[in-house]
Amino acid sequence: MITRDWPQMSREAFEAIAEAAAQHDVKLEFINGELGVKPVPDGDHGEIIMWLLEHCMRQRPDLRLYPEQGLRVDTYGNGNARPHGALAPKGYFAGQGEWAGTEGVVMVVEVTSYDTRTDQRDRQDKPRAYAEGEIPVYLLIDRDNGSLVLHTEPVNGRYHTQTFFFGDTVRIPAPVDITLDDTDILKNHVR
Repeated sequence: MITRDWPQMSREAFEAIAEAAAQHDVKLEFINGELGVKPVPDGDHGEIIMWLLEHCMRQRPDLRLYPEQGLRVDTYGNGNARPHGALAPKGYFAGQGEWAGTEGVVMVVEVTSYDTRTDQRDRQDKPRAYAEGEIPVYLLIDRDNGSLVLHTEPVNGRYHTQTFFFGDTVRIPAPVDITLDDTDILKNHVR
């Protein structure tokens, strides 16, 4: 059984493999000691990220939503995650390379993919990884359930969790301080 105590490989080996794979447009992650291929996003996925990016830029011009920025989630099996979006101060990732620390990240975002690993990856492994990395907010836009799952206040590797449905107004608390008041549009981007 692969766990963070018995990972498939070292972080250094993973980063070398990920660098080689990136030359062929394959994106990898290393969560909970396990190598995973990042699913290729579809057009609706891209529209959701752009919708959220517009909200972030309009309401928090001091922050940027960086798509697909690799993060080192050290406390979780020396893992490397590649969230669909990482919200951080403008310029935070400059000079950090493909895999950056999480210290300045105020929110990570994932949008579910239509694959067999989404439940384990997005609903179980990543909340734990991001909470243990002390990222203040993890927003999961769950297309399978038509919901926005807001994970906040990380304590001892766990988040306080609230679920909202497409159409609800979602107030993302500090340090993000963004309101998503037109979530009904997300219904257009599910299968």
